[in-house]
Amino acid sequence: MHRPIGEPEGGAGYGPVLPPFRPHPAPGEYPGGPWADAGGFPDPGRVDPLVLGALLARHGWRRRGGAAGRYSRWTPPGPGGTSGATSLLVPESRAFPDCEDLLGEALTALQRSAAPSAREVLVGLTVPSDEIRWWRDVPPGPAGTVPWTVQEQLRSAARQLLLAGALAVRGRAGYYGARHRRQAQASLEAVVVGAAPGGRGLTAFVPVDSGRAIAVRLYHALYAAREATDYQRATGGMEAFDAAVEAGVSRELTEALVALVRGTEGARIALEWAPAAGTPVGCAPRPEPVEFSAGDLPALREASARYLTDEPSVPVRITGAVVRMRRSGPRGEGTVRLRVLGGAEVPHVRVTLDEESYRTAGHAHLVGLPIRVVGRLESRGGFRRLTDASGVVPVQVDEAERDRLMKSLHENLDFFEEACGPGE
Repeated sequence: MHRPIGEPEGGAGYGPVLPPFRPHPAPGEYPGGPWADAGGFPDPGRVDPLVLGALLARHGWRRRGGAAGRYSRWTPPGPGGTSGATSLLVPESRAFPDCEDLLGEALTALQRSAAPSAREVLVGLTVPSDEIRWWRDVPPGPAGTVPWTVQEQLRSAARQLLLAGALAVRGRAGYYGARHRRQAQASLEAVVVGAAPGGRGLTAFVPVDSGRAIAVRLYHALYAAREATDYQRATGGMEAFDAAVEAGVSRELTEALVALVRGTEGARIALEWAPAAGTPVGCAPRPEPVEFSAGDLPALREASARYLTDEPSVPVRITGAVVRMRRSGPRGEGTVRLRVLGGAEVPHVRVTLDEESYRTAGHAHLVGLPIRVVGRLESRGGFRRLTDASGVVPVQVDEAERDRLMKSLHENLDFFEEACGPGE
């Protein structure tokens, strides 16, 4: 896809939202998977030759003949692949008599190969994974490399994009704020990443078992974002972005795309499905890369702002443990911070309570009980504030949870004596 380039960029970026990616595994350090032995290395007795061939072709290895119907010969990508220094013999199927021996030799050669693609093939064999690739068109640095700060921008944008996909799996919204974030981050813990030579590209390996839903949601969301951007640039209307929410487009995703494209002449995202798992229902077997350019930034920024302002507040009934109390005097309303135990997909909320409800919250905390409160989770501030609060009552919990809450109280006695005020 071709997009006009050269339009000025600007605007604020979106900061990092995830811990750093797990590093790309070194040889012998692969996480165990369906085709791994006890040491985490691909087990030749369980590797499918067809999957190995598909991964080699995906990563640029070239097939150079072999014995028809028996095995094929593969050489690595790049100029060195023609010299014959490295060569893999891969059987056509497990029916070949020496299949396991040939696979073992091929896997050992991959482990010892200096080609970066060899490690990626081994990762794909050890833990069947969908691959998501990012590439940015940025000016080269010394010796054709990319400055470290530019590489960090790519990694940050990639983290944001994966998080946006994980959030969309939890539910559709134009703006998530703090909602679902903890669960979405946890769902990305198994993702590993490898950087392309030169620093312009990045590949994330998303395990099929735990992350296929994320990869599929990103597939639909990226194409929907591309179509909505084209529509906005052609007509000036934002209706397509409203409809794209159902496909997984959100403020988090548009901000991730802005971070990916800003400061470049263009960026590309490609998805490739794990050969061992096949193509997901409703997705193309070989999706075309989705491209964005600097000329798309105004539309993406406008959509991001629209999602932020249009997302409505949510009526909730929250059960939470009081972790902070504050008010300006010994009487009147006060503000309470709750650690959410149930009723909303956020870790903490702040709520302003009238004098009677504030006293109820303080007494509940002093005896080690959480409270239940009804209100509206306000979108302003990232769904971290509860408004129109009412119906504050203590809630009975099991002894283990009550003991833990009481321990928290004893660790913060000075704070609560100050917060509750005299006579409270």
